[in-house]
Amino acid sequence: MLEIRIHGRGGQGGVIASKILAYAFAMEGKYVQAFPEFGVERRGAPVTAFIRVADGRINIRSKIYEPQHLIVLEPTLLSAIDITEGLKEGGFIVINTKKKPEELNIKVKNSKIATVDATGIALKHRLGSSAAPIVNTAILGGFAKATGFVKIESIVEAIKKEVPIKPEENAQAAIDAYNSTIM
Repeated sequence: MLEIRIHGRGGQGGVIASKILAYAFAMEGKYVQAFPEFGVERRGAPVTAFIRVADGRINIRSKIYEPQHLIVLEPTLLSAIDITEGLKEGGFIVINTKKKPEELNIKVKNSKIATVDATGIALKHRLGSSAAPIVNTAILGGFAKATGFVKIESIVEAIKKEVPIKPEENAQAAIDAYNSTIM
């Protein structure tokens, strides 16, 4: 079973990202779960979402305490919380930042870090506002590229079916992120 944790802030689309990613995996014949965990429900507050992916039925109904992979929508969370808590060795961490992976001060054992400027891509496609870009679809393109677990075509199709506002722009943001992810 594949377990993924998404870290973001309210308003960035982390919960929707979990649903889109689950939909993309489901289109590829996988069984999925996607669910959020909220603290204080307000824009800018830390938000966590979870995705489970398996070849068969998923019976676990708890949050994910030891994910294999992380998606980080907001780089300021790197210094605000321990995003790597419980991370299993050998996983991927995909982070929204302009920095290269080697420039980040993240100490993880045997994990791979990939970065993508999802904020810049969201701004380019006018997703959200200039003060609060919505980076969720772009980061999913980065996840597809870094891990190879899900096809970018599945991500694009899921975006077009699940995102009601600017579906073409969101799909292009995922493709742009896929093509510019640094590992």
